[in-house]
Amino acid sequence: MQTEARFGVSSMVAPLRRVAMRRPGRATLEADPARWHYAGPIEPDRLLRQYDAIAACVAASGAEIEWIEGTEDDGLADAMFPFDPSFMTPGGAILLRPGKALRQPEVASHEALYRRLGLPVIGAIEAPGVAEGGDLMWVDERTLAAGRGFRTNQAGVDQLQAMLAPLGIEVRAFDLPMWHGSAACLHLLSLVSPLDRDLALVYPRLFPVALHELMRERGIQCLEAGDEEFAASGGMNLNVLATAPRRGIALDGFPETLRLMRDAGCDVTCFDGDALCIPCEGGPTCLTLPILRDDRPFTPGTNP
Repeated sequence: MQTEARFGVSSMVAPLRRVAMRRPGRATLEADPARWHYAGPIEPDRLLRQYDAIAACVAASGAEIEWIEGTEDDGLADAMFPFDPSFMTPGGAILLRPGKALRQPEVASHEALYRRLGLPVIGAIEAPGVAEGGDLMWVDERTLAAGRGFRTNQAGVDQLQAMLAPLGIEVRAFDLPMWHGSAACLHLLSLVSPLDRDLALVYPRLFPVALHELMRERGIQCLEAGDEEFAASGGMNLNVLATAPRRGIALDGFPETLRLMRDAGCDVTCFDGDALCIPCEGGPTCLTLPILRDDRPFTPGTNP
């Protein structure tokens, strides 16, 4: 098997071929909302049903799911959100160092995943650097935007740039607002979801001006989501997983945001996430870790 053909991400919207996920375990179902900064109490049965629903949506998109292994007693309530502890690039994976200290032990399970799959790791963020996947967005194949805030700092950005420069990739940092403070989860991808190479969904009130200007220079149109649904969803209406250009998975219950995308020609599959995504501050993008995005024809289970 040629493992070099089985990984690679330099786009947020190319067809999703291979993705890692981790099913919620006891740590999530019994989590203390105050400790983990969840918005409300966990409803285990509903949360698991909704998780199974999004996993089915991901599988139906044609993506091959690799399951991240864990143990029931590892205490990692946030591990069902695998987008943050590592990040795939065209050269291999980077092990990140979450700014939320409770999440830092998750990195070991990602390292084990890549080892099991035979995929290369090109580097790891080290202290004092912190970086989370939710702050990283491909603008194009040679430009990675990084949200600089409570979860990703300048030291983390500098280390990412050093790792990616040999691949010809520039990392550009954009400051995020304080919003609800350091305990809350405000990532760059809390404010934007790419939908196509020339289309993105944004929340304009909090979006970095310099990034908006860069996207406009690159010919990316921004659909602007409104205040009411952003507030009602805790920003989860913005969290859309692109499974292909203008195809994606989003939370149900936010019709104005959905209308914006569909009017722009997007085919969006919705699922209920009121017990999974909104209380735990993580949407469809957070629940997945893209390993391979590729425009070439691909049949799941084969070696492209």
